[in-house]
Amino acid sequence: MTPMITPDVVRALNPRHPRPDVAATKLQQAFTRYGLTSRLVVAMALGQLTHESGLIPQEENLNYRATRLVQVWPGRFPSVRAALPFQFNPQALGDMVYGGRMGNGPREGFTFRGRGLIQLTGRANYQTYGRLVGVDLVSQPDQLLQYGVSALVAGAFWQAHGLNGPAERGDVRVVTRAINGGLNGLDDREVLYQRALSRMPRYGLLATDLPLDVLADTAADLDARDAQVQRALALL
Repeated sequence: MTPMITPDVVRALNPRHPRPDVAATKLQQAFTRYGLTSRLVVAMALGQLTHESGLIPQEENLNYRATRLVQVWPGRFPSVRAALPFQFNPQALGDMVYGGRMGNGPREGFTFRGRGLIQLTGRANYQTYGRLVGVDLVSQPDQLLQYGVSALVAGAFWQAHGLNGPAERGDVRVVTRAINGGLNGLDDREVLYQRALSRMPRYGLLATDLPLDVLADTAADLDARDAQVQRALALL
C-alpha cells in the first residue's frame, strides 16, 4: 500500500528540510503506532508540525531582542526597558517565562523549553510523554531532538488530546488550541494543512508496520523504470 508520508510530502511542506527521508520514515512509523492514519488526520498533523518546527526536531529559540520580547510576551514585558535584562539571554528568559509553571521549578524553565517536532514544553509534559513513549525525557530532554523520539512524542500527544476527531472535521482552530494553547499562527497552520492535504493520496491508509527502507525502495523504483524502458525499446 502506498505510504502517505513520503520525502516529497516533507519537501513540499519544507523545501529546505535537511533529511526529508528520515522525517518521512519516522513520522509514518509514529503516526501508524498512535492511530493517525486517515488522509485528513495525517494532513492536519503534518501542517501543525510544520508550523511548530518545520518538521525538524529542534529547540525553542529564546534569543530575542528586547523589542521582540515586548511583542511576544506583552503581559510579562510591558516595555522595552522591562525586557532589556532578558535580551539575548535565553537562560534567563526561559526561566522567566516558563519557570514556576507547567511542572517547572523556578529555575527549570529554560531546561524544559520547547523542543521537538511539536515543541513540547514544561517538565510535566516531558514526564508524561516520556513515560508514554518509553523514554526518560526529564533526565535527558535533548532526546527530543532525535527524529524518532520526537515523532513518537508528537503522535502520543495527538492521541492523548483526542485530535483525530477535530482533524477529520478539518477544524484547524480546535487542533491549534490543543497544541499551541491559543491561536498563534492560525493562518499559516491553515495554509500548511491545505498544502499537506493536496499532497495526500485519496485512497488507503498509512502503509504497513514494516519499516520504510528508503534506499531499497529507490533501487526498486529504478529497476522498475529500467524495465519499462527496455519494454518500450523492444516495441520500436
